[in-house]
Amino acid sequence: MTASLFMAAVAAWRATQGIPHPAEPPLDAVVKLSIRAVEGARTADTLGAEREGTGILIDGNGLILTIGYLVLEAASVLVMTADNRIYPASVVGFDHASGFGLLRAVPAPPCAPVELGDSDRLAELESLVVACHEGAGGITGAALVSRRRFTGWWEYMIDGALFTAPPRYDHSGAALFDGEGRLVGVASLWVSDVLGSGAAFPGNMFVPINLLKDVLDDLVRDGRRRGAARPWLGLNTEQVDGHVVVSRVLPDSPAEHAGLQRGDIILGVGGDSVGGQSEFYESLWGSGGAGIDVTLHIVRDKAVRHLIVQTGDRLSYLLPWRRS
Repeated sequence: MTASLFMAAVAAWRATQGIPHPAEPPLDAVVKLSIRAVEGARTADTLGAEREGTGILIDGNGLILTIGYLVLEAASVLVMTADNRIYPASVVGFDHASGFGLLRAVPAPPCAPVELGDSDRLAELESLVVACHEGAGGITGAALVSRRRFTGWWEYMIDGALFTAPPRYDHSGAALFDGEGRLVGVASLWVSDVLGSGAAFPGNMFVPINLLKDVLDDLVRDGRRRGAARPWLGLNTEQVDGHVVVSRVLPDSPAEHAGLQRGDIILGVGGDSVGGQSEFYESLWGSGGAGIDVTLHIVRDKAVRHLIVQTGDRLSYLLPWRRS
């Protein structure tokens, strides 16, 4: 066992032996979300037509933060508080770049909201608290064992993602609190390797709260971050031995219209060669805004091909949601 793996394992074990924090997290602000997607939702195949997860009240007017994939193409949202009261809610906004989603419950639940912390100030191996809604197991201790860039197969990448252990399997939208009871992250995924070293050491990936602060007003006002949307292809990819391999092409997506196929190996975007998902996303997003044409250089059947893709806007691809 390497030194870093040993230290992470010790920190994770210590975090589960109690919650020695000077401030208790405001657990009344941690609520259960029940979501039903619109009929024919494009995301139903991967995310399900009915979804459950955790949300966190972040103001006194019913504004709830969660992980965005829970609320994509939502037809209805119900919020259940710790005292089993149920409130209807609607989607306020979604930010594909960070992965955050916002809801608003009306009327606002009479619960004190959380205070936003500073995720940049967290130290590795620091003890934290993970809080899910009561039906998903409540609170447990965790340790921050790694902080690094995360690249996802769904055209997603963030810097400074927070990786914690031990894992929570009921993670979707769970709150991550620091020792002062302030919200520092929102859970997105279960991962098998929180250290990024290739060693099997499971845990969770949290989106750091500081990624919300600059776009919160945009999401509340406009439903999305201001400025040009990133160009979107509609691909799922895997990184295999330094190559970007197409694992899925979404139906009726820009990638499908351009003729991309499962198994294609992406060599480059425009004039840039790419040696992994990070370089692929950087080249794609650096090409301009949604709607531009990009040239993908691919290998298929041992032959190099050049495909021009008219990129799209991911939110325009999804079925519309109800706005507050």
